[in-house]
Amino acid sequence: MIDDFAKEYLHDELRFTRQALVWKLDGLSEYDIRRPLTTTGTNLLGLVKHLATWEARYLGEIFDRPFPEPLPRWQDSDGGDLWVTQDETREQIIGFYRRAWAHADATIEELPIDAPGHVPWWPRPDVKLFNIMVHVLNDTTRHAGHADILREQLDGQTGVAAGYEEQIDTVARQAHRAKIERAAKAAARGSDRAG
Repeated sequence: MIDDFAKEYLHDELRFTRQALVWKLDGLSEYDIRRPLTTTGTNLLGLVKHLATWEARYLGEIFDRPFPEPLPRWQDSDGGDLWVTQDETREQIIGFYRRAWAHADATIEELPIDAPGHVPWWPRPDVKLFNIMVHVLNDTTRHAGHADILREQLDGQTGVAAGYEEQIDTVARQAHRAKIERAAKAAARGSDRAG
């Protein structure tokens, strides 16, 4: 009973977070979804490509259910899954992610939560479906958080999912940011005096 509840709960959270991540691309130009927004090159469409690649791998080959499309070998990971070439389209990457979802969803639905799997690159490679569901949900949530920040940097849009967008009140945001800046400066001055 608790196994079914846990499996469905984790699966529902994963479905919601996947949708939220893809939604972060809505309304942005090709340049904005691809351009590097951090010193390491993190970009929105690259996050989607990365999660598609690893979800296909973790909820596929780990359980002897290989994804039906070629994936780069995990040993050859060179960061190529974290950015998108000029020849890869938004539709291709989102389509790849949706196909990875369908493949992963089939694995989750068809296997019991204690189904054994093997992750050769982990120090303790023998796992259960439960471990991998938590791992994939954690990774997806972490990268959705990155996408939240990147999107806010681009156009100020915030919110956890479509339909929950927060209206942009520029004056209120500027006042809130100024309050936080004042508090940070005051704390720094206090720390300088104490040291």
